[in-house]
Amino acid sequence: MESIKELYAIGYGPSSSHTMGPRKAAGMYQSQYPDAFRYRVTLYGSLAATGKGHLTDKVINEVFTPEKCEIVWKPNIFLPVHPNGMTFETIDAGGETHHAWTAYSIGGGSVTDENGMQPHTELYPLPHMSEILEFCQKNGLTYWEYVEAIEGVEIWNHLKAVWATMKDAVERGIENEGILPGILRLPRKASSYYTKSQEFNDSLRRRSLVYAYALAVAEENAAGGKIVTAPTCGSCGVMPAVLYLLYKQNHLTEIKILRALATAGIIGNIVKQNASISGANVGCQGEVGTACAMAAGAATQLMGGTIAQIEYAAEMGLEHHLGLTCDPIAGLVQIPCIERNAFAASRAMDCCTFALMSDGKHRVSFDKVVRTMKQTGHDLPNIYKETSEGGLAVD
Repeated sequence: MESIKELYAIGYGPSSSHTMGPRKAAGMYQSQYPDAFRYRVTLYGSLAATGKGHLTDKVINEVFTPEKCEIVWKPNIFLPVHPNGMTFETIDAGGETHHAWTAYSIGGGSVTDENGMQPHTELYPLPHMSEILEFCQKNGLTYWEYVEAIEGVEIWNHLKAVWATMKDAVERGIENEGILPGILRLPRKASSYYTKSQEFNDSLRRRSLVYAYALAVAEENAAGGKIVTAPTCGSCGVMPAVLYLLYKQNHLTEIKILRALATAGIIGNIVKQNASISGANVGCQGEVGTACAMAAGAATQLMGGTIAQIEYAAEMGLEHHLGLTCDPIAGLVQIPCIERNAFAASRAMDCCTFALMSDGKHRVSFDKVVRTMKQTGHDLPNIYKETSEGGLAVD
């Protein structure tokens, strides 16, 4: 598995696979052929089907400039490696094309190509939760200590920046009001939810706050604000909501939060390595489901759980999102995406509580749920995988 730095990417919404990934691929291509007369970018499958709603053309044109770039949309053609395919070409003064390169935006802002290009070094020798759990138990380690042993102490500087960005997105989102961009003209809710939460007591206030915090970040993402992929833009509100809630309500130190981020990074990385975090590939279970698993594991650690209980909480977080489709209305990361972040954050807290009440033993392992999620995603028809052709996306 690669560094958790790649899972926690700091960038701008609304989509890691449809904006951050294509922007990265376009930049890579432009750096190879900076003096081309013109460029052509052909978008395929899910990338083409919902690209306009996700601002894919906007970010590509920001790299090449609209005057020098032709974008071709082919939503009905799915390339073999991944549904989010794109081909870059240069065009000379005579209209001839050259230097064709096909890349794939595989989720979380990561990019690969037909040769299986891996732009980042593989760091972690153990790719499965069962192996990591056994290693940590044998050596008396926590998950975050395992991360530090693999990545070095430098990882904490990255996670500090991640946490600062998450906090800022929560606080900015609570203050911001108005209508989100796009044809849905969806009003922001985080500010009013936060205000209403102050009227409640105890557990109801706690649940209301986690809703407000998740809405805040998800709405910031939908507006193109600065967020952290955790593991994607579309699911970026789940982790910050849970961490910010516990940070404020339980008076936790920053180092506790950073350690929880490290543990959650391992959980997300396992899913990314062995299945997918791309809604276009496996549906929203790969995005919001993974985010819920990460947040559930992080919360369990922060509440004093054992490494076995952390694994159990993560397993439940993913298991109970199995089969969740990716069906954004109008191709926007708004409906049902924003509300799903809020409910997944709440569910993560429930998984934490359930796991803490147990001894950590359970029948279905996290690794088995990851395998099941991958198979379920492949069994889903393409209309339910970020094409806006099925589910809630159909009027």
